[in-house]
Formats: sequence, C-alpha cells, structure tokens
Amino acid sequence: MLAPIVVFAFNRPNALNNLLTSLKRNHLFEESKLFIFIDGCRNKNDMPQVNEVYAIARKFCNESKENRHIIISQQNRGLGTSIITGVSTIIEKYGKAIVLEDDLTCTPNFLSYINQALDYYEHDKRIFSICGYGLKIKKPIGYSSDVYLSKRSSSWGWATWKDRWEQVDWEIQDWKELVNNKKQQKAFNKNGSDMYSMLKGYMEGKNHSWAIRFCYNQFKLGKYSVCPFLSKINNEGFGENATNCKQTFCRFKTEIDTTNQNIFIFDKNIMPNSQIDRECYKYHSIPIRVYCKIRETLHL
Repeated sequence: MLAPIVVFAFNRPNALNNLLTSLKRNHLFEESKLFIFIDGCRNKNDMPQVNEVYAIARKFCNESKENRHIIISQQNRGLGTSIITGVSTIIEKYGKAIVLEDDLTCTPNFLSYINQALDYYEHDKRIFSICGYGLKIKKPIGYSSDVYLSKRSSSWGWATWKDRWEQVDWEIQDWKELVNNKKQQKAFNKNGSDMYSMLKGYMEGKNHSWAIRFCYNQFKLGKYSVCPFLSKINNEGFGENATNCKQTFCRFKTEIDTTNQNIFIFDKNIMPNSQIDRECYKYHSIPIRVYCKIRETLHL
C-alpha cells in the first residue's frame, strides 16, 4: 500500500500551488491518498491569503475527490502543533505517512523513492524516518546504495511509520536531566552544533519546533534517518524571494535529483559511514554556521 501524503499549508498560496504541481508530476501521485491540512488565521489580515490557499487546495482536490481531502483548522494552531496532531491522525489510520510543508517542491521520482524506502526499511527498527532531502554528500568509493544513514533527521519532505512516531516524547519529560548532563548535551551536539541550543530554545518558549523534538527523541533512542545522495526535495525558501536564506550562498543548497531513476538501490545491512558522518557534521558545525551568518549579514 502506498503511504498517504500529508501536506501542511497556511498563508502561502503560490507555494502550495508549486508543491502540488510538483507532486502531480510523480507517476504514483494519482494512486496516492492526499490530505491537505490548512491552519487557521492568526488575525483578520491573514484571511485573504488563507482563503486563497483554500481555493487552490479545493480546486486541486476536486480533480479526484475520492483520494484527496482538505482539513481546515478553525483556529491558528501554529506549524508545530498542526504537524503533530495532523500526522498523528493520519498515521493512526494508515500506519505510515509522507509529510510535506508548503515551502517545498519535490522531484518527479520523490514518491517512488520514499515509498520504496518505507517498504524496504519498515522492519529495520534502527530506522526512525525516511528523508527526501539529502545534503550534498560525496558518495564514498565502493558505496553502492542510493542512500546513507544520518543521526539527524530532516523536516523537509520525510516519512515514517506509526510505531516510530508513537515513540516520540513531545513533552521532553527528561529535560531537567539533560540540562544537568553536559556529557549528554555534547553527544547530542555531535549531530550538529545547533541541536542542544535549538531544543533549549523550544523548552524556553523561543521557538515552537516539532522537528528538534523529533531529532532529540531519535538521538535518545539511538536511531537513524535514511537520506538520499541526490535530494528529492528542493526548499523554495532558498530562492530569490526567500525568507529563510536570502543570500546567494546557502549551506543547504544541494544537488537535486534530475535523473529519471524510479527503482532505487538500498542495502539491508546499511551502516553509519565515518566519512559521510564527517561531511554531514560540517554543514552544522560552528565554523560553517558563523561563515553563513557573516555572508547573510553582508548579503553575499
């Protein structure tokens, strides 16, 4: 069974249209169930754009009413709460889910890749999620698989299974223990120098990230994410009209899969690779983050 696709949208009609158009280019799309969650307005100023988002979603879903559904929130929940509640609802019924936010677009082989990976690694309990986005990582000599293991998940086009999702402690009940355990903080930061500070920011109410909580639980449980060498996801937030990354240079720009590949090579005995781990860490290391911040400040 193909995994249902769960899309989260709010007030960006053009972004949602771009995402849905890119999904439509996938040959598995017509066979897939689609659920579009639209968050409610924060205030009356949001209403025109949210209404436009709804109009785009409705037009798209009317093409195939049996497989496409819209769920509208009557209040503004925010992205974190929307994703946790929305994914929980769908995954409870279908056992797995593919999740996309509206600032993303996907390649024509995204659904083939992610469904194959979900099927292949379903019973490998080391794997916590399948990521559609992959960093620009050089494949080691002799490495045959199309994917690599990462201790850090990505929220840009991903999928997981019900039994993994239900292991997540969204309340971070062991927070006090982590605060007083420098060794554990250091271990968490091996997945990126920003990890502990982002989780701390959430616990202090400075951000509402669901993704950092997912990453922390993956770390605690000693699990991995599967990521592609050729990214199946492009984050539109890094374009000319970006809000995330307005400068020309951005460390998250990656190599997008432009092949026609629809059958992917996986490895049942896939293991972490030290060369890949080092390359992954560089993207989130303090020197690279500082370098990016300087270029952003100077608009380079």
